[in-house]
Amino acid sequence: MSPETIGFIMIGIMLLAIFVGFPISFTLIFLGLVFGAWGFGPDLVVYLMTLQFNSVMLEQTLAAVPLFIFMGILMEQAGLMERLFRSVQLILSSTRGSLYIAVLFVSTIFAAATGIVGASVTILGIMAAKTMNRSGYDVRLAAGTITAGGTLGILIPPSIMLVVMGPVLEVPVTDLFAAAIVPGIMLACLYTGYALVRCWLDPSLGPPLPEAERPEHSGKMWLEFIAAIVVPIIALIAVTVIVRAFTSSALSGDDFFLRLISMLLHLAGWIGVYLLLRRAHLWLNDRRPFGFYISEVWVEFYKGLVPPAMLVSFALGSILLGWATPTEGAACGAFGALLMTIGYRRMTPAKFQEALIKTLEITVLILFLVAASNFFGAVFSRLGTPTMLTNLLLSFELSQIEVLIIVMALIFLLGWPLEWVPIVLIIVPILIPLLEKMEINLTWFGILVAVNLQTAWLSPPVALSAYFLKGVVPEWDLKDIYIGMMQFMLIQLLGLILIIAFPQIVLWLPEMVYGQ
Repeated sequence: MSPETIGFIMIGIMLLAIFVGFPISFTLIFLGLVFGAWGFGPDLVVYLMTLQFNSVMLEQTLAAVPLFIFMGILMEQAGLMERLFRSVQLILSSTRGSLYIAVLFVSTIFAAATGIVGASVTILGIMAAKTMNRSGYDVRLAAGTITAGGTLGILIPPSIMLVVMGPVLEVPVTDLFAAAIVPGIMLACLYTGYALVRCWLDPSLGPPLPEAERPEHSGKMWLEFIAAIVVPIIALIAVTVIVRAFTSSALSGDDFFLRLISMLLHLAGWIGVYLLLRRAHLWLNDRRPFGFYISEVWVEFYKGLVPPAMLVSFALGSILLGWATPTEGAACGAFGALLMTIGYRRMTPAKFQEALIKTLEITVLILFLVAASNFFGAVFSRLGTPTMLTNLLLSFELSQIEVLIIVMALIFLLGWPLEWVPIVLIIVPILIPLLEKMEINLTWFGILVAVNLQTAWLSPPVALSAYFLKGVVPEWDLKDIYIGMMQFMLIQLLGLILIIAFPQIVLWLPEMVYGQ
């Protein structure tokens, strides 16, 4: 029997074993050893396993995985998302579908803070479901917004999946992070637009909050929005531009102390803006000219938004700007999350131990599977099956788009029974020779896979998001949750089509930041 045929048998048995329920990591190692010994000898396969496990342990980028996981778990414990959700809900209390907007806004921030889908869906369900039920919101649309918002953690950086996918595709993680930002925001906007259009067509799907639950405000909400949001943003941008203009020579040079002084001047300018705006806010609320003042809801909004946004901005921004590697940025983010949790008095020895154990469990699961799948993929490649598949598909003379559609359909179908880990670590490496032959941009392909797998989280009957939500909101019928998820699954498919049709949605930001 030819080695290529042995590779086909190995893949078939691997898929069967995973569907039956065998542990994935041990299955991959066992099959790699057995079929490698059959195909090219027991000595070589043992050396190959040693080499692949050693290379994974020496992969510095993967050290960011436990740090980002730890950061996300601590952010969840800090309880900042509940405060942010409540403030957004009250700011938009007179708007139809305000809770849908609040869920999707908070889920976007939380996705950047955690990157763990299960945690996001669970927390959003706990925060929003009771309020939505009490306010008479449509269960199906509510379930769809919560589950779809929760899946943004797969895509929006710092995503654990993108950290793992970088070494697999041999693409810098920084490129994947930059490439994922615009598609992530685009999907969040598509979700929000869909929910608001549905509420506009049928107001009963998302009625405004009752008058008794609305906060006190000046009656001039648009003016409050300009004063509380637009003016601070313009002031921060103006200070940044001015300081940057005076320190441009320092930023372009390699002198560490000049760059440090430039960063301190930026920080001083931002603090100055904050103090000035705070005094203006106190003066307005004290004098109330023409009856105008800024509601305390805006203060709560900033208290919920600024800490996680600053933490994510510094961790992610330092990575994207090249000031830190993904591992260093993750370490800073984890340390910042620890300080924030302590500052909010949410840290106890028991919670700290729980966070460490959760981090250890998730990290071991992912990294052991990374090592096992690398070994399995190396055996599969050594047997020559990927090369044969590549040549077979090339012989059909398919176009680049046709090959991409076939690959995306395969990943979408595999996403029903499988999680992202085996797909990214087993299936994607098999496809790389074909992608390179077809000259498909691997950064673009990586984001397509991420959006595709995000869609799979919402695809019944296996979609885990439904079970996470059902676990915290048992009064919602599973059928309604499925119907709600499928609406947003179609929106994600639309997003996937847009990214395939317009690759610059993905490639524009990396090209702007890093060049061609």
